[in-house]
This record gives sequence, structure tokens and C-alpha cells, in this order.
Amino acid sequence: MRGRRVRRLRSPGLASWVLCVGLIASSPLLGQVDLGTDEQRATGKVVYDKYCSQCHGDTGAGDGYAAPYLRPKPRDFTSGKYKIRSTPNGMLPTDDDIRRVIEVGIPYTAMPGFPELSPAEVTGLVYYLKTFSSDFEDPEAYLPALTTPPAPPFSADNVENAKRVYEEIGCARCHGTSGRGDGSSAPTLVDDWGDPIRAADLSRPWTFRGGASREDIYRSISTGLNGTPMAGFEEGLSPEERWQIVDFIQSLAGDSMSDPGYASLVTARAVEGGIDLERGAELFEGAEPALLPVLGQIVQPGRSFHPGVVAVEIQAVYDREDVAFRVSWHDIQANRNGTNGPDLVVEEMSAEAGSEDEGSFWGDEEAAEDEGGFWGDEAEDESDDAGGDFWGDDAAGEDDGGGFWDDTEESADGGSDGDLAEFSDAIALQFPRSLPAGIRQPYFLNGDSQNPVELWFVDLGYPEAPEVWEGRGSQALVPSDEDAPFVAASYEDGRWSVLFKRSRRNGQGIAFDEGTFVPLALSVWDGFNDERGSKRGVTAWYPVYVPPMESPSPFPKMAKTAAIVLLVELLIIAWVRRRHRPSAAEEAPA
Repeated sequence: MRGRRVRRLRSPGLASWVLCVGLIASSPLLGQVDLGTDEQRATGKVVYDKYCSQCHGDTGAGDGYAAPYLRPKPRDFTSGKYKIRSTPNGMLPTDDDIRRVIEVGIPYTAMPGFPELSPAEVTGLVYYLKTFSSDFEDPEAYLPALTTPPAPPFSADNVENAKRVYEEIGCARCHGTSGRGDGSSAPTLVDDWGDPIRAADLSRPWTFRGGASREDIYRSISTGLNGTPMAGFEEGLSPEERWQIVDFIQSLAGDSMSDPGYASLVTARAVEGGIDLERGAELFEGAEPALLPVLGQIVQPGRSFHPGVVAVEIQAVYDREDVAFRVSWHDIQANRNGTNGPDLVVEEMSAEAGSEDEGSFWGDEEAAEDEGGFWGDEAEDESDDAGGDFWGDDAAGEDDGGGFWDDTEESADGGSDGDLAEFSDAIALQFPRSLPAGIRQPYFLNGDSQNPVELWFVDLGYPEAPEVWEGRGSQALVPSDEDAPFVAASYEDGRWSVLFKRSRRNGQGIAFDEGTFVPLALSVWDGFNDERGSKRGVTAWYPVYVPPMESPSPFPKMAKTAAIVLLVELLIIAWVRRRHRPSAAEEAPA
């Protein structure tokens, strides 16, 4: 893979030199560098200044006035490195690669698609972007796109072989055994410039920056992502093995490849025999899980444009006395050693001050690669085999020395306790203080002065001490003297599971009566992402339906209705007979 980009080789051997010359000579792009016309680039500049410069900067260096507020950082086009490509590792993208990202955008980043642009405007923008880096003037920086064959159908038989390949080449060290981005090396991953980056969650391919289709995943496994330590596997894995890895990822995601299937309703399940949190997940068997999207809190100071948690799954059960919730989410590690609280103050960030309070643990640096999608924030570097992990911003070690990855030391505990974190992980369930009479609900960010909310908060550094807070707005959060719920929390294999139990009717708080829809919103704090106070991930309001424990038999109502119908029919018959009864004169004999 090192011979792909010839101009950066240092003193290659004769065989390597001959191979590289052959590769370049065989390229149909040699001597055919296409930078567009002056008119096309002028058209592109107009589009860029209108839609792109606010984030990417006037000179394309990723330093627009909006850049300090964005996570991940806008791309630095001057580096000449592009992340999502169809070309071999270390090479420039094709025009179609750039065009695709302009039109489609990058999932789960601030980079939207621009389908409203005309073909001429997109073409002009492609050419204008090339002016930011002299790499596009170098014929040696080009190679043809790799071929992605049509995807074979998913094969469950491939999954076991894929697990073997996945473990043998070291994927689990970063992405974790279950692909949740919690490998032993994940908390320490850095890109080629020493900037921390986060391993992606392979079980949620709808978040993949390069696309979630089977062909997209295969292509990205083959090409890698320039600027991150994971190289492409065009030569390292056979096509069959690459498709096996695709099958493995699909087995982790189930039916949720491109569509996560986010829910709009949480339905509680009635249980018998009492609610015992020691039963753990078994208690919630049969309760339909609802996956809810988590977004960054971007309204109030402490804004978090890219929270560490992207989705939570929730289940609910109840009996005659109590209600219980199980909330689970994927996390790079369990941060237990810090502290957290919903009322911690987060200073507002200024554009001049940088991103100390707004940036993630891995994304504060100006050139950080962190999941920023296609463009690549990276500065120019001599390393060509950096590749990049297609599934997000992951690094999986560098292809240098023994095997695909280096021999980086692993921490004894895999970083699962978050020893360096100042803030612990935390979770809060938010409910209105009383059931809304109409459609209006409290403000979803900690309520408002007219519509207070209660927060069931647990600092996962101290799960044995849950709290209840009352909120009348983010600036009016106070501890409540109401009884706190019972809580049980566990972290295993990259997944937090937190159980809450409380009486269905508890003092002045919300009541979970049968047949009602109780609004619920959640807040999640990722300690690894430096989240606390108002800097957190949040959800919108979602209704929790508490169905009747015992459905009344329909037969009494049916019998009553039948009796009423019969009575009405008899009355009608009697009325008709009486109306048409012959008179006495008609009945008298002539």
C-alpha cells in the first residue's frame, strides 16, 4: 500500500520503483489533470462563498466563523486529504466522490447535502475546491477508482468466519468485541497528527460517514480513510473476506442498516409478581424496546453539537404498585471516577477562545479528524498508509511492523473506569410534574416557570445515590425532597444499562395511571466527552403509554347492547301494530 503514492516514497528499491512506475503509467489520468475552466471555478466560488465559507473558511482551511461551534470540525481542504473516496489508499478522490458528498452530505455531522444545487453549480464547486490544494495539480496523486462489485445477499453462514477475520486483524481492539466502539485501545486512539479520535459503533451503520449500504461498507473497507491509522484492506483482505466483514456488521445491526427505526411511542408492559430490579434485563422481557435519537443540546450555554451518545433504548414495565424503566446506550467506556450533575455550570465558548468547553475529548484540536466526514481536517503529512477507518473516525492502529497494527500497550482495565475523566457518566429521566391537560408540554430543556418538570437523575459514579430534581428552566434547577427512585446500573461490553423503579403514585410527582400517556424526555451525559450540566445529549418528549392491566371482557357490553337493540325492536313492532290496528267500526259486522 505504501507504493500507491509515488511522489512521497523515500529511496524506494528497484522493484518498488518499477512497480510504482508501472502503476502510474497504467493510470488513464496521467497528463489529464482536470481543474476545470476559469468560468467553472468562478461559478464554484460563488456557491462556496454562499454555502460553504461560513464553516470551511474563505481559504478552505476549515476556519470559518462557525467552526469553533461545530463538532466535528469543518474540513481543511488545503490538506488535500479526503476521507470518503473510491480511490486507493492515500490517493485523491475522483470528481464523482466529491460531487456525491456535496449532494448527499455526511450523516451525523454538520455537513448537509445540497440537492438543490444545479449540476453546473456542483461541478463548479468541485473544481473550486481543488484550488485549495496543489495536490490536485500533481498527476502522481491520482489513481483510478477501485471497483466495487454488486453486493451478494447477506449470508448468516459468513458471520462466524467474519468474526474470526475481525479478531485476527485486530478490529476488536478498537471497535470492541460487539462492535460498539469500546475496544481496549479505543480511549487512546489518535490520528496521524496525534489528535484523539473515537472508534465508531459498528452496530449502528446508519451513522457511517461513507454510507450504510453493503456496497458502501465494502468500498470503504477496501479504500480506508485517509488520515486515520486504519489502512484500506484492498490488498490485506480478499474480496470474500471483505464481504464477510460486511455480513458481520450487518449481523450486529440487524434490520437497521440505513434506517435505525426510531420509535415514537414507549409502551409499558404489565407484569405480575412484583418488580425486582435484581432480575435485571430479565424483568423487561416482553417489553417492547423503543430506540430514541439523542441530539446535542445547542440552545443554551454549554452547547454540545456532537454528543457522545447518539441513541438510547428504553423499555418500561409496571405492576399494581410500581413502574420501572430500563435505559441502555452504547458508550466507549464507563466513566465512574468523576462526578456530574444537571446543575453544573458550563461557560459559554467564544470563537476567539477556541473550544475548550464545547469540544469533545477527542475533537478540540483544530486539525482533528474526529468523524468529520468526507473532507478530512488533517494537515499535510508524509504518512501515506494511514488509510482510515471507513466507519467513522476510528483508528485501528497503523500498518507498520508486525501485522496490520502496531503493538501499542493496552491498559490493564481497557480504560473502562475512565481514570483520566473529570466527569462521570450520568443519565436523567424527565417527566412533567403533573400530566398536561392539553397538548402543551413543558419546555423539554428542564421545564419552564409555568410547567415544572421532575428529573430522576443518577450520577453513574455514584449509582447508589439517585436524586430527584425539580426544574422550572435550566437556570432554575433545585433538588427535590421527593423520594428518589431505586436504581441499578451496570456496564458491560460497551453498553450501559440503568434501571429505575418508583411508585406509580408518589407524592406530588407524576402519576402513572392506567390508560394514560405520560410524557418522557431523557438527558445523557458522556463523561469521556467532557459533558456536564447543560452540555449533554437530549431527546424530545415521547409518550409512555400505560395500558390497563386487565382488559375488561367485551361480553357484558355486548349483552347490554343486544338487550337494548332487542328492546328497541320490540317497541317499534308494538308501535307499528298499534298504529295499524283496525278501528271498532271496521271490526263491527255489516
